[in-house]
Amino acid sequence: MVLNFFAEFFTWIMLFVILLNISQRKIPHSDGKRKATLLLAVLFLAVYVVLILRLQWNLPAWTEWIFIALLIAVIIIFRKTFWPFRLHCAKCGKRLDFNHIIGYDENLCQDCFFEKYPDEAEKAKAKAMTPEEKRERSFVEADSVDDIDWDCWEPTETCVLTYVTDGSRILMIEKKRGLGSGYINAPGGHIELEETKTEAAIRETREETGLDVSNLEERGVLRFQFKDGLRMLGYVFFTSSFSGMLIEECDETRPFWTEIDDLDYTKMWEDDRLWLPMALEGKRFDGRFIFDDKIMIDSRVTEEEPEEPVFDDED
Repeated sequence: MVLNFFAEFFTWIMLFVILLNISQRKIPHSDGKRKATLLLAVLFLAVYVVLILRLQWNLPAWTEWIFIALLIAVIIIFRKTFWPFRLHCAKCGKRLDFNHIIGYDENLCQDCFFEKYPDEAEKAKAKAMTPEEKRERSFVEADSVDDIDWDCWEPTETCVLTYVTDGSRILMIEKKRGLGSGYINAPGGHIELEETKTEAAIRETREETGLDVSNLEERGVLRFQFKDGLRMLGYVFFTSSFSGMLIEECDETRPFWTEIDDLDYTKMWEDDRLWLPMALEGKRFDGRFIFDDKIMIDSRVTEEEPEEPVFDDED
């Protein structure tokens, strides 16, 4: 009979239920389905007990069917509690994978679940990250320069700035587009492949101002960590040796001379006021900064030990 057939496989059924419940414990938001699994185990155990009692009391076989009918009635009445499992997403209808069938009480697919629980999406994303990705994320999430492991920090972009002075004057440009548009800064740009930083400083100054510079002196290094993930390393050069004619305004920049004493730091990046006066005095420095777009979150500028300046057009 039915109960005899059930008794033969009872041990395997209970083992499956136990393993299933253990698997559910690893899945978040699965308390309802874990409870349902335990209730099903209780039903299976009740069936087994009835089998033992029927055999012990020598009851007729039709009593099995009465008990089975009662169990089916209970399951139907409390079906949402005993059987909360679904094969398809309750929101988008997408077929669920095994974990989302046995777990996740809302019966949502991965995408719909993460949409409802963004914190869980962040946890899953963090768990799946490689060590390199976790390190990069720590850079982005840092709000203090002391929270960044600068020994592991590597730039995504490397650039140069070249300050050209002429007595009491200094050559600046107004940036019209790109990073820092609307600000005034020194001529500069990215270091291209197979190009030294000194060569890049000479090239960028010529392209943006029309002047040919030489005898460049490196006075500082800047490290910028942006909240959007940009990591920029910048080398700051100074020189008073130049030749050529200053070009006129173009679509990207507007070069102009201004008195050093009249520099308007309100029209410059926030970090400039922390290290540029130091550099103008001929001091060497190291600057590290965290920015959220154009807003400086934290900074640290240290004066480096003085060194004999090296004037050279090659690294």
